[in-house]
Amino acid sequence: MRISAKGDYATRAMQELAMNYNRGPLPIEAIAKRRHIPVRYLEQLLLILKRAGFLESKRGVKGGYYLAKPPGQITVGEIVRLMDGSPAPIFCVDPTSHDKCPVEPICGFQSVWDEVYQAIANIIDKTTLEDICHRAMLKIAPGAVSYRI
Repeated sequence: MRISAKGDYATRAMQELAMNYNRGPLPIEAIAKRRHIPVRYLEQLLLILKRAGFLESKRGVKGGYYLAKPPGQITVGEIVRLMDGSPAPIFCVDPTSHDKCPVEPICGFQSVWDEVYQAIANIIDKTTLEDICHRAMLKIAPGAVSYRI
């Protein structure tokens, strides 16, 4: 699995919004600056995330973007799939693929690629933005047990 710049930037932006959950909208410029994302590109990504139902926005001086649901209800897998498609390493194990492999009957690799896909899917589908925030906070303040998401 390879995460594109689009997937990387989208997950970074979503983490920033999760870290600021329930603190009001964040302006695009603030997200871009904190996460080192080009503003023009971020604008496009945030629109995709909004159309998918992950974000809400508010116009005006105190406007910006905010999560449409709690960080514990949004998985990394949902964001990655939206931005990059299936995390399957090859088409023959991708559940969304309709292509049939011509060498499937004699292929010894398909089960290996399926195990790789299952392992990746298991990790990204059970990891929420809340989990990511916890991991980030442990890096920022090791030993800290209390913080607000």
